[in-house]
Amino acid sequence: MTNDLTDNLFSLIKSLSPSEKRQFSLYVGRIGVNSDSKFLNLFKVLSKQKKYDEEFVLKNTNISKQQLSNIKAHLYKQILISLRLNPAHQSIPIQIREQLDFAIILYRKGLYKQSLKLLDKTKATALAYEEKNLAYEILELEKIIESQYITRSIENRAETLIKQTEELTRLSEISSKLSNLSLQLYGIFLKMGYARTEEEAEAIRHYFDTNLPDYKFSDLGFKEKLWLYQTHLWFSFITQNFLNAFKYSSKWIDLFNDNEHLIPVHPVFYLKGNHYLLESLFYLNHTTTFEKVLHRFEDTLKNPKIPDDDNIASLSFLYLYENKLNLKFMKGEFDGGENLVEKIEQKIKRYKGKIDEHHIMVFYYKIASLYFGSGNNKKCIEYLRKIIYNKSLEMREDLMCFSRILSLVAHYEAGMDYHLERLIKTTYKFLIKMNDLHEVQKEMIKFLRNLPDVSPLDIKNEFKKLHATLKQYEDHPFERRAFLYLDIISWLESKIENRPVADIIKEKVNEYAR
Repeated sequence: MTNDLTDNLFSLIKSLSPSEKRQFSLYVGRIGVNSDSKFLNLFKVLSKQKKYDEEFVLKNTNISKQQLSNIKAHLYKQILISLRLNPAHQSIPIQIREQLDFAIILYRKGLYKQSLKLLDKTKATALAYEEKNLAYEILELEKIIESQYITRSIENRAETLIKQTEELTRLSEISSKLSNLSLQLYGIFLKMGYARTEEEAEAIRHYFDTNLPDYKFSDLGFKEKLWLYQTHLWFSFITQNFLNAFKYSSKWIDLFNDNEHLIPVHPVFYLKGNHYLLESLFYLNHTTTFEKVLHRFEDTLKNPKIPDDDNIASLSFLYLYENKLNLKFMKGEFDGGENLVEKIEQKIKRYKGKIDEHHIMVFYYKIASLYFGSGNNKKCIEYLRKIIYNKSLEMREDLMCFSRILSLVAHYEAGMDYHLERLIKTTYKFLIKMNDLHEVQKEMIKFLRNLPDVSPLDIKNEFKKLHATLKQYEDHPFERRAFLYLDIISWLESKIENRPVADIIKEKVNEYAR
């Protein structure tokens, strides 16, 4: 047994809820001979361990070292079978696959009409719940039976099956191309973030137009529309067209509202749609609407239609708390965020292994920004270091770049200027390496580099000069990207007016709401 499989078995056992453990014991105990079986004893020992200890396992079971590998593999398989039988995991796709398995058994028993009857019923369910790939599998089995045996089940049966197969094949091809394009755009966003130049935006636009398949909207089903909206959404985010991002995330949610029976079948997509709707409102700075949608989303998470499992729980945490942080930024409520940060840290530990490092680093950047806004610059630097010194992070180059920019400003604010010259040099080199040295970043670095030579009497004038310089980039299609990560303009205004940055942002929120 490889270490990977050992770790997989141990983590699977640790993920089981008390009710799932009870069911496994009942499942194994259904056959009396299993009550003292070696794999059950192994399960009991591993359930009690906090960390895998092979010596302890061998000492407390009658399993030899040579047997251990095979028994682990058998236990892993039995746990999965038990979970599959658990009503909590009996989703629509699993139920359809189960009925398909039953139909195959009937076919092999020579009970062809029974098999076809079950397949026809199961196919209707698959199509009703937009499980087109499963419907295609069912059609293929129907064709095998019809071509092998003359059942005369329905007149013109062959023509009907051929027409259904052709239709599903056509839609499947569109769906596949759209899902591929969506995934490719998401990969681009994870790698570089938002388009940095007109050339990058044009390249993305060309890539999008070239790979978007031909389709007639009226022919599209739920899944095809879902991939279409998701594809447009990622294209909109990368090119910083947040109004379009709002448009397509709204269409995404409306699609689910029009097909409520599919929310329990595709809960992950439903949650993602809500998250992207909130994210587009965040970038559009529509605070009042954002707050309403966030409260609605929080209520949605309590909806019994949303399955209660570890995957949904970890995603709910990601989307809810990321947007709770965003609301604080939008309203300028930086003070008193310690309780929220503490909850986030606890949940990151709880869902460790279920949340990828990219999302954890996004949390750290937002927490650092929260502390920066409240004036706790040392805590801000502490969280930024978690990103800057993360050697394994290979995504979101923009996140790594702006973490260094914010770190420079936080070091200045904390009075830690003895590090500033060295940090400026390393940041400058990093931005050049990442091809991310644009006008806003250049002006910030130039400003910070010259600060030690500026007289205290002239410092306010220097802030005013930088504010006037950066203000012209606020609505620039690509330079404004910097302001998505750090509200430099509000920070400068706070330095010029000798007021907390939170007060400046709150005033802007109130002004915008009028």
